Amino acid sequence: MAAETVDQPRLLIVDDAPQNLRLLNGILRGNYRISVAVSGLEALELAAARPPDLILLDVSMPGMDGFEVCRRLKAAPATQEIPVIFVTGLTEEEGRSRGIEAGGADFIVKPIDPVTLQAKITACLGYSLTERGNGG
Repeated sequence: MAAETVDQPRLLIVDDAPQNLRLLNGILRGNYRISVAVSGLEALELAAARPPDLILLDVSMPGMDGFEVCRRLKAAPATQEIPVIFVTGLTEEEGRSRGIEAGGADFIVKPIDPVTLQAKITACLGYSLTERGNGG
């Protein structure tokens, strides 16, 4: 397994369920520098303090759900350009429409397929890093 390096994109994984955090971390470690948050409020604080390159955001969390977290991220100048991929147990149609309305870049439905997850992250990061590099 490769060690994390400063060249690797930074991901923020947000989920209140420890087993989901372990699963995502297991799939992604070695390819990304990973931070985790267990609540919407913690996610907002971490993203503002040290904006990641991408956020994987669980939809169903107590207190503030993922859609509200995304809306708040997109409303703040420091975090509005960070792509958000929703991780959801909702049906594809329901999750997609709510995610788009909230400002999400993509979503992945549980149970998570590692190959699909990696492809979606790569696609979002490629677009995001290109846009940021062009001042946009």
